[in-house]
Amino acid sequence: MTEDKAQNKRNGTKQKILKVSTTLFSELGYKGTSIRKIARNVGIRESAIYNHYRSKEDIFLDVAKDIFSSPFSTQNSDIKEEALKGKSFVQNFTMQYKLLSFDKSSEKMFRLLMIELFQNKELREQFMSEFHAKNIKMLSEAFFIMMQNSIIKSQDPMMISYEFLSTLFYIRLQITLMKFDNDSTTAISTIFEKHVEFFWESIKI
Repeated sequence: MTEDKAQNKRNGTKQKILKVSTTLFSELGYKGTSIRKIARNVGIRESAIYNHYRSKEDIFLDVAKDIFSSPFSTQNSDIKEEALKGKSFVQNFTMQYKLLSFDKSSEKMFRLLMIELFQNKELREQFMSEFHAKNIKMLSEAFFIMMQNSIIKSQDPMMISYEFLSTLFYIRLQITLMKFDNDSTTAISTIFEKHVEFFWESIKI
């Protein structure tokens, strides 16, 4: 087997471990998921897991990184182009966030992560860096560009980012809590769109 093929195989196995682990963590919880169960569901030996991860916690943190990452996949070089779209940028970010909020597997993992945040310092640090800091930085840059181009009012871009993102996070938490109690979320199904309209009216010129 060539080096490239071997690397591709390793990457493929790692992605399968992540996919299987996400499902198991969301269904069984952190404590109920073991390296043995992950390996069995991936279809590899338990020892093979350690070619990719040092521990179950390492796998969990890698899964969390995807859940906590920005819902809006925009490279830094594309921020200006996207930001110049004004309201459309805000709508696109919000719709990606909405899709994550109502995605069944993401919702279960989000619930688990909220529990584990209070028990795992490394997970808290990851949450602050992967979710909070990166999203606030990206949004601040976008809103600053909008201000420079007279699309929105001149204000503190970081505070605007906090206002925008904190409401989205709260809505996501509300949906998670409602689903946990098997309550219908129909009544708030349009809350994301309403948030965009309210928010944009408050900042546009």
